[in-house]
Amino acid sequence: MRIAGRTAIITGGASGLGRAAACGLHAVGASVALVDLPGARGEEAAAALGDRAGFFPADVTSADGLAAALAAAEEAFGAIGIAVNCAGVATIGRVLDREGSPLPLEQFESVVRVNLVGTFNVLRLAAARMAVRPPEEGERGVIVLTASVAAFEGQIGQAAYSASKGGVVALTLTAARDLAAAGIRVAGIAPGLFDTPMLAMLPDDARQRLGAGVPHPRRLGRPEEFADLVRHIVENPMINGEVIRLDGALRMPPR
Repeated sequence: MRIAGRTAIITGGASGLGRAAACGLHAVGASVALVDLPGARGEEAAAALGDRAGFFPADVTSADGLAAALAAAEEAFGAIGIAVNCAGVATIGRVLDREGSPLPLEQFESVVRVNLVGTFNVLRLAAARMAVRPPEEGERGVIVLTASVAAFEGQIGQAAYSASKGGVVALTLTAARDLAAAGIRVAGIAPGLFDTPMLAMLPDDARQRLGAGVPHPRRLGRPEEFADLVRHIVENPMINGEVIRLDGALRMPPR
């Protein structure tokens, strides 16, 4: 799908991988609607991009709130042709802690609600808007989901996170098949260790050790490399129903 002239929504777009994806799409001519929580620095991120960019605050787990944000984005920039879901949380907790207490069910549910239910909410609402627009070269839209290598090699303490991202992986092919008749592609990216605000909270030596564990290149991934893959997925019509690992051949150890 041609990117120039399209409207793209990016959830989690105020920072990290989402902001990088927004910058990458904007650089090649898309209008970008950053969707993030009201308290996020979305206005700042949109202002940094300049024209053809805006912030539309919403919680991805809210059906009405997200629907309103997408409607406002279309009113501002035109019909949505690209959706990139980067909103997510990474709460840590073992199934049983060191004292033998089980992980609070509310904590598990909260992570799954944001990472999986929120992803599906974005998918279904974006697809509904894409499906009514005229096709261009047989396509009406492209939706990119963000999984994680934790979906395949969840580490100790990642039960909720791994389960939620595993759900995103399982959703990708089914959604691609569901939406094929509408001319909408769905693909996923499973990032490894990337230099995002989440990892920026760690000390420099800890970040360097993590990067050194990547086979090649021996460093943390750069957000713009994630953005490059988003762009390629959108532009390559044969990428559909697949989750692509973006991890430098990393396979996560138990801890």
